[in-house]
Amino acid sequence: MTDVNALNIYTDGSSYSKPRRGGIGIRFVFPESMNKEELDFDLDGYKGATNNQMELKACIEALRKVSNSSELHQVSRIIIHTDSLYVVDNFKRAIYNWSKNKWEKSTGAPVLNADLWKELIKNVRTVRKRVEIEWVKGHSANEHNKIVDKLAKASAKNPTKRLTGLVDVRRKHSNKSVKIGSVNMRGQKISIRIITSEYLRIQQTWKYKYEVISRKSIFYKNVDIIYYKEVLRVGHGYLVRFNKNSNYPQISKVFREIEKPQPNGGEK
Repeated sequence: MTDVNALNIYTDGSSYSKPRRGGIGIRFVFPESMNKEELDFDLDGYKGATNNQMELKACIEALRKVSNSSELHQVSRIIIHTDSLYVVDNFKRAIYNWSKNKWEKSTGAPVLNADLWKELIKNVRTVRKRVEIEWVKGHSANEHNKIVDKLAKASAKNPTKRLTGLVDVRRKHSNKSVKIGSVNMRGQKISIRIITSEYLRIQQTWKYKYEVISRKSIFYKNVDIIYYKEVLRVGHGYLVRFNKNSNYPQISKVFREIEKPQPNGGEK
C-alpha cells in the first residue's frame, strides 16, 4: 500500500531469452505534501541480463536518481515496492550478513549477484534516508505495478548497456533444463561439459553451468551449477572430481580435458 507521507518507488525488472536481455521499470510516487504527479523513467535495457539482476538494478537506479534529486531534503522516508521475492527476502540478509561475511553464505558458497547487492547497499547508505523494501503482488490490480511492468518490458526491447562481468555461453547438448542440485556431490570422478562460465569478481571464483556426459553416471545429461577457482573453457569437456558438499558444489580436481565431447555423450 502506498504511504502518502513517504516517497514511494515502484520498480520492476524483466528478462527475455534468445538473445538474453533485460530491462528495468521505475516510477516515483511523491508524498502528498509535495503535490507532484507521478514520475516515470524511460531507461535502456541490458544485454545478457537475468530477471533477478534486473530486479536489483531497478532498485539501484531508483535510489541513484533519488540521491541526485534536489528535492531529496523534502523526503523523510523511502519505500521501494517490488514484486521480486528475491529482493525482498534477501535485502536485510545482504546488509547484515553477506556484506560482513565477504559475500559468502553460511555454507561458504558465493552469494550470486554480489556486485549488484553491494551497489544496492551503497546507494541505500548514500541517500541518508530510511529505506524500506516492501513486496507487492506482481500483475495485480495495483496501477503503479502495472506501469513499471510495462516500462521494464519496453526497456528490455532496447538493450544498449551491459552489466559488469561477462557470461560466456555455448549451446548445451542435453535436452534437460538446468536444475540446481540435480547432481549430488559424492566426491565422484565424472566427465562434464562446460556450458557457461562467469567470473565472480568479488569472491574470485568461477561459476560454471555444466552437463554430465558420463554415460554410466546416474546423473547423465543432468545440467547443474558448479564452482572452481581455475579457468575452464566453455564448450569443452573435462574429467574431474567433485567435492562432497552439495551446499557448495565444487570441482576439487581436474584430471584432463576431453577432446571434442560429442552430443551423444561420447568422446572423440
